[in-house]
Amino acid sequence: MLPDFSNPADWLPWAFASLMGLSILIYVILDGFDLGVGILFPLATPGEKDLMIGSIGPFWDANETWLVLAVGLLLVAFPTAHGVILTALYLPVFVMLVGLILRGVAFEFRAKARDQYRNLWNGAFFAGSLITALAQGFMLGLYIMGLEQTAATYAFATLAAVFLAVGYSFIGAVWLIHKAEGQLQTKAIGWSRGGLWGVILGIGAISLSTPFVSNRIFDKWFGFPEMLYLLPLPVISAALIAWLFVMLRRMPFPQDRFSWLPFAVSTGLFALAYLGMAYSFYPYVVPDQLTIYDAASAPESLFIILVGACVVVPVIISYTILAYFIFRGKATELRYE
Repeated sequence: MLPDFSNPADWLPWAFASLMGLSILIYVILDGFDLGVGILFPLATPGEKDLMIGSIGPFWDANETWLVLAVGLLLVAFPTAHGVILTALYLPVFVMLVGLILRGVAFEFRAKARDQYRNLWNGAFFAGSLITALAQGFMLGLYIMGLEQTAATYAFATLAAVFLAVGYSFIGAVWLIHKAEGQLQTKAIGWSRGGLWGVILGIGAISLSTPFVSNRIFDKWFGFPEMLYLLPLPVISAALIAWLFVMLRRMPFPQDRFSWLPFAVSTGLFALAYLGMAYSFYPYVVPDQLTIYDAASAPESLFIILVGACVVVPVIISYTILAYFIFRGKATELRYE
């Protein structure tokens, strides 16, 4: 249900929730593929690892800007929800930050380290990427379970952690299909074929569990006419999965044509899964506890923040697009000299 756009107290929280949701989605896709590349590190040869780093080198730190933006919007626009969510997720957030720091340090040091230490930093980059992905998946699982702290919710959060890491490795693999050539591209196609099954299982597990979190979500999924609003998402998702399944088994295409297509289709699949979650939990920012309207800052504060967001967000979008345009094409080894 859309807000009343004549009432700032109604549409401003909705606008900030939409912007925060968009920031999280972009982060999951963009930083998801470079985390996935790191998770795939142990499967590559030393030379292939250099090319894998080269494929994400111009983008990885800018990708994390979207996470900073999302958390910043949560803090300034929904301060009450920020306190509740980060209090409940304090430990996995701390673990995620450790992983991000570890992979950031390893990324820089591996390029300058002597040969005898290169494997150490390669291992640190893999560990940092995996820790970050698992921590984010664990937080996702707890959020879906309403931030409850029980043995059952921890078990589901652990399952979500594994599946999100697999999902990141999948989108990292399809990114490499586009950016790599030769043997590495062939390997990436094989990784993508296997990873697609993990994505299917992950989406299935979360889809099966989400409607049973609360009666409200169950009614939105299976009540009439509410279910009609949700119905296109699983139908289109199934079509995209079938398209990926067929496409990955026919790749590589002659002259490496359409190597970007698996990544584009995977992006669409991730976006649909995210939209399904957003539909399920709206208008709550803390599941079944706080709505975006209950948790929002005063309309006067939100309007001032909106003015700043109208300047900052287009700048972030512009330099993101510019970076991907400048560094388009196949990856080469990343060098600092």
